[in-house]
Amino acid sequence: MTVASLRPRMRASVLLALLLPLAAWATPWTASVDERNGLPSVTRGGGPAMVARFDFWGSDWSWTGMGTEFKVDGPFQYSLKGKNPQLEFDLTATIAKPQAQTLSWDFDLDAHRDKSGVMGGGMVFTFDPSLFKDMGEPALLPGNRGWAWGNGPRRVEMRFEPGLAKVYFERGDTSEVRAFFYTDPIRGGQQQIKATLNVTGDIELAPTPSERFGLADPATWPDDQLPWRTSPVDLSFLNAGEKPAGKRGFVKAVGEQLQFADNTPVRFWGTNLAAYALFTTPDEEVKLQAKRLSALGFNLVRLHHHDSPWVSPNVFGEPKSLRNTRELSAEALKKLDWWIKCLKDEGIYVWLDMHVERVVTAGDDIYAFDELAKGEQYAGIKGYAYVNVTVQQAMKRFAQQYLTHVNSFTGLAYKDDPAIAAVLITNENDVTQHFGNALLPDKGVPLHTRLYMDQAKAFAARSQLPADKTWRAWEPGPGKLFLNDLEHRFNVDMIEHLRGLGVKVPIVTTSTWGGNGLAALPALTTGNLIDAHSYGGIGQLEKNPLTSDGMVHWLGAAQVVGLPMTVTEWNAEPFPLPDRHSLPLYVAATASHQGWAAIMQYAYSQQAFLEGWRRADNWNAYNDPAMMATMPAAALLYRREDVHLAKTRYVFAPTPAQLFGKAITPANSVMLRTAMEKGRLQVAMPQTPELPWLQPAVVPQDAQLLSDPDQALLESTASESVTDTGEIRRNWQQGLYTLDTPLTQAATGWLGGHPVKLAAIEVQLQTPYASVVVQSLEAKPLGQSRHLLISLGSRAVPRPEDVTPFHVEPLQGSLSIAAPAGLKLYSRSAEGKESTLPAAYKDGHYLITFDGQHMANWLFLK
Repeated sequence: MTVASLRPRMRASVLLALLLPLAAWATPWTASVDERNGLPSVTRGGGPAMVARFDFWGSDWSWTGMGTEFKVDGPFQYSLKGKNPQLEFDLTATIAKPQAQTLSWDFDLDAHRDKSGVMGGGMVFTFDPSLFKDMGEPALLPGNRGWAWGNGPRRVEMRFEPGLAKVYFERGDTSEVRAFFYTDPIRGGQQQIKATLNVTGDIELAPTPSERFGLADPATWPDDQLPWRTSPVDLSFLNAGEKPAGKRGFVKAVGEQLQFADNTPVRFWGTNLAAYALFTTPDEEVKLQAKRLSALGFNLVRLHHHDSPWVSPNVFGEPKSLRNTRELSAEALKKLDWWIKCLKDEGIYVWLDMHVERVVTAGDDIYAFDELAKGEQYAGIKGYAYVNVTVQQAMKRFAQQYLTHVNSFTGLAYKDDPAIAAVLITNENDVTQHFGNALLPDKGVPLHTRLYMDQAKAFAARSQLPADKTWRAWEPGPGKLFLNDLEHRFNVDMIEHLRGLGVKVPIVTTSTWGGNGLAALPALTTGNLIDAHSYGGIGQLEKNPLTSDGMVHWLGAAQVVGLPMTVTEWNAEPFPLPDRHSLPLYVAATASHQGWAAIMQYAYSQQAFLEGWRRADNWNAYNDPAMMATMPAAALLYRREDVHLAKTRYVFAPTPAQLFGKAITPANSVMLRTAMEKGRLQVAMPQTPELPWLQPAVVPQDAQLLSDPDQALLESTASESVTDTGEIRRNWQQGLYTLDTPLTQAATGWLGGHPVKLAAIEVQLQTPYASVVVQSLEAKPLGQSRHLLISLGSRAVPRPEDVTPFHVEPLQGSLSIAAPAGLKLYSRSAEGKESTLPAAYKDGHYLITFDGQHMANWLFLK
């Protein structure tokens, strides 16, 4: 993960997805109020049609912060407060629904004094241009009174009275409208503005997520019962045959799967340990956490943010006192040694990153350091590493020191330890989309730009491509060919160095992430695995694949024919999403159906395992009763392959012109989204004369070839999908997701008032949104098993200031399970003490009743 918990992990490419309300209504079009900022948003099939944000600027378009506080006062009744310290004004608003298809905002603005020499600002409305074919382009209302969108019965209008200071299209781009409260100068004093959103046709006004999930006060819910040192669930039997990790020899990539040296196939269900968790956790806690990780079902841990400058100490020592990064801290290495030793003892493998956010200093003798540092003591290396040989040398020096370091507890160098499952060269550091732009002529790094431009010219000449197009990192076409070649040559050099050091396990170059299209994949094939990252937003189960992309679609689009696929990071944000307990099931079942080789949640912890450090946030799942509620169930179903591999293989075989000449992504390709809803999706690399190193795919004979990114594999009127195995059903209109296999049966989503009946279980809940999973802990199917694990997930909300323990929403309703007679229902305390619970037995079924007062995430029927 590139951005630390100290900063919001927001990228422009995924901003729209993070700002959406849920949409699970009969019509695919809804309008609502965004709880993040109190502004309107419009969705189509769960995907963004229009979103809005506040933006204000000082002098020379310097961005100014606008903090907002949104509150749901009642059904369709909201209030909003905001402050802009730099421009010195306050904003308040009351928001209501005066009519069936109308939302209104009564804004009060109070500028504390006159302010000149500033740009001002207000609201920015962003529209999905792919909808312009049907909706037309937005039009501005006269008199700076807003905008309207829609050329038929379906129409959206945002009107302001009185007219605003300025309303205009950004640089002539009709997909972005800027509506300014203030321009230069800002006049001190108060003003009132009424804004009205009117929608017509089949657009419905939807409640906010808080309203849909229920407006109960979380403070009335019971505290979570999740112990942070132990686990009431014990799946360590899954690792029993692998103790110590590495006993079967080194991991290797064979075709599209991972195997041990003895040819035993392996699937890895993993997580990330990062930052302070690595270096500040006491040794005795490390051992406890390794045991807990095994009990929760993990068999792989990625060590991450070991080199990041915001982590103190990190692998180099204390960042503030470093003159250079030429030496590694012996103390830090000993902490990593101990983590690896303890994880290995529990049958858990380790993934090592060679570079996450490491910076270089003036003492590292980096070519053109001053232009990278821009007056600072340190400089980042992402992007620059691809053209700067001295940066590459620094990376190689680190890799040599890190991988040849002998673990003081195992006696093995990291490179020689078969408990190390894989090595990543550089984290989230591609030039094919993200960091190639850092080298362009307008970025103020002329010496690095010259290195970049020289290589672009040489590639253009060698490949007979137009030189004036080849350097353009931001455009599809020749530039994507060059960037892939640039990244490939860097990868080859780094891989040769790692192999020369004696690294035996699979090597990953970097990951596809943050909106990367398929054009980022070719360079990744230089490694032994394809790795992907994806972070979703709220309502993933409700994404209509015919119109909208979800987090799993971005992962699925990274699966290349002939190579195993791994996921070193998945999660959703912003924290705490009320539906996050659905994600482990959704990711694990999808991964099992698609045949992905390793899955790692981000993150088990970034904070040290110390009582005083325990806080709730998105990067510390270990103490989150919502995320952890279904994590063991997900581990079990994925590692046992309870959800079977797809019967159908869909292979998208783009031509070079498609792959490099078009920005194909899950956001704009209905084929990529719908194919994996039914069968297994893979992407075939084409033979490309300009890239002689790119190995063309050998497409399996049983594959169904796809060539049109716009081809939908579902009916246009579909409201749900069922996988070709019949085991996974997702109804995006209702927001329901079910798994029905012999050993695992589960229902998650909007279960309240929607009874779900599967082969051996029946769920009837009043709680609006929940997860219920029943699994056999034996090799016997449900209905015959005498040892069952029941996992229950619901909303979990931390106390103010992210203090734990969480408040956990208690379930209300019932669960019926088919099972042999003579079993008893138990709960298990943090200390491991079992308590018997009532469960009626009739006609071969146990009936468990949830009283809406108490909550346990795990129950046992045995």
